[in-house]
Amino acid sequence: MRPKPLLACAASVLAASATFAAAGTASAADPAGATTTQANVSDFLARQLTTLSGRTTVMVHGTSLAAARDAVAAAGMAKKGEFESIGVVIANATKSQVQAVRSAPGVTYVEGGAQPIEFFQETSNTATRGAEAAATLTGADGSALTGRGVSVAVIDSGVDPTHPYFKEADGSSAVVANLKALCEPLTETCSVQRLPNVIDTDTLSVGGHGTHVSGIVAGRPTTLTDGGKLQGAAPGAKLVSVSTGAGIVILGADSALNWVLENHEAPCGAGVPATTCPPIKVTNNSYGPTGGGEFDPESATVKLQRALAAEGVVTVWAAGNDGGDGSTSLTNPPGQDPTGGILSVASYFDQDTGTRSGIVSEYSSRGLSSDASTWPDISAPGENITSSCRLYLAICSTGLDFRNGPGVLDLGTFNTISGTSMAAPHIAGIVAQLFQADPSATPAEIEQALKVSAHKYADGAAYEAGPLGTTSYDKGYGLVDVVAAVAALG
Repeated sequence: MRPKPLLACAASVLAASATFAAAGTASAADPAGATTTQANVSDFLARQLTTLSGRTTVMVHGTSLAAARDAVAAAGMAKKGEFESIGVVIANATKSQVQAVRSAPGVTYVEGGAQPIEFFQETSNTATRGAEAAATLTGADGSALTGRGVSVAVIDSGVDPTHPYFKEADGSSAVVANLKALCEPLTETCSVQRLPNVIDTDTLSVGGHGTHVSGIVAGRPTTLTDGGKLQGAAPGAKLVSVSTGAGIVILGADSALNWVLENHEAPCGAGVPATTCPPIKVTNNSYGPTGGGEFDPESATVKLQRALAAEGVVTVWAAGNDGGDGSTSLTNPPGQDPTGGILSVASYFDQDTGTRSGIVSEYSSRGLSSDASTWPDISAPGENITSSCRLYLAICSTGLDFRNGPGVLDLGTFNTISGTSMAAPHIAGIVAQLFQADPSATPAEIEQALKVSAHKYADGAAYEAGPLGTTSYDKGYGLVDVVAAVAALG
């Protein structure tokens, strides 16, 4: 099934970086003849400023949180929030205030907060050997290698915690924390609120994408009424859902990443034991701008994911659904981050055979053939993936392959969709398996194990020498191999 352009589920949220006045640090002469250094602005904000007549939301980056606060106050901006861990203040500002804050002491970057992003959409646990790993290998705790003891944060449209794919043997849900990033359109402020675990945030957002993605991560072993058997990549992991709604901007997604940074050790709150609600060790991000873009190391997204890596959390990005031929980079910008433990995932298609000799999905975003920094890191199944859905949700209805769940009333609760949005959660679940195998592993060690053990399927661009073996601009180091990755980690 080929994806329609507006249904591609992959990529990331990051705006490409650029400058408003010139590349690098801009300078301007003041009336006294002195030279004032100005902080750069993001590409999106630079475009906004050319026509801005009112106010817009910005993220002011400082050498410290205090410096950013002082600059926002001095410029007369209306402060709306903060990302304390990375020294960023969110504010509402006019064009003149943006220009003023760029010259304030301690300001390092000014980023647009209202850039729109979208979900990219357009199981195969046999091709990844994930089912084999769960059936034959055990983690450090001695239990089957299912991702047990790990929570995966899924930043997406939301989740239906009551869906049969998330039902535990005791009747509870695999979704242990249910969050909602609430963004006020008039003031363009965002906050993350905890909701009861029975609230269906995906239906509230008229989404469906997040429930499908969450099922790929950690759907429980399920037999459909037609006899089909399904399970997620990590059927023992727990899910933490941070709903951004079906229509999101960069500020909402960054607010979700910031919440994970501040709460990954105890996502269900103080006093809830890790046996019930394990720490978050990996986030899945199947969203972003279409058309790729330049990697922006100054952006809030990159600062947040690097802080997460430093605290032991892997970040997984869908590479994007813009295809390409290697003549330009079309991959999701934040996934290009070279920091260990930040992964960009291409879509592999087994052609419905369950084998490892398939093809790179036509829609999967390619990097620039001459710039390895833009290439995906690894491939995972993303085409024709069956997972949890609801027939009345717009995204789910695009699959046209409704299947009924195990219960009498579970009508149309599964569907088949394609996209790098479906490939990324395979990797997120597999990362949970690897952390169960070695809880002391670092994000960089997890990434290395995945790359050195990847299966070299032959389709597409030729493999070239890379830091950890051979890689290519369309499929990265190859198809993920869970059994081999566990061996490489050990």
